[in-house]
Amino acid sequence: MNKPDQALRFVAKAAGAALVAAVGAIGTAHAASIDNGKALVESHNCAACHGATFTKPVSNDYPKLAGQHADYIYWALRAYQTGTGNPNFGRSNPIMQAQVQSLSLSDMKDIGAYLESLPGDLVDKK
Repeated sequence: MNKPDQALRFVAKAAGAALVAAVGAIGTAHAASIDNGKALVESHNCAACHGATFTKPVSNDYPKLAGQHADYIYWALRAYQTGTGNPNFGRSNPIMQAQVQSLSLSDMKDIGAYLESLPGDLVDKK
């Protein structure tokens, strides 16, 4: 076997091992707190736009959040946090971007857990 093939295999194995370790760390890093999520939602005044029960936003342009999947909420908040105005990288709503800048990754998971725990009229099609 020649040396370039050996080097390529080593790099591929190392990259694969790093990916497995990263995915494992993400999945176990934080158990979401519904109580902290509620406190964060209240302190950030999310109800001002998304409605008191998070089922009736003040505008049809704003999403209903009650009952939404926690993972979806987390990734949407993360996309606002990393958004740069480029629609291919993140979300670019300036109000939401300002709201989420101070949130940690665990804060966003907590918010997702809280909103998912609320009764809502979002349904999966069967």
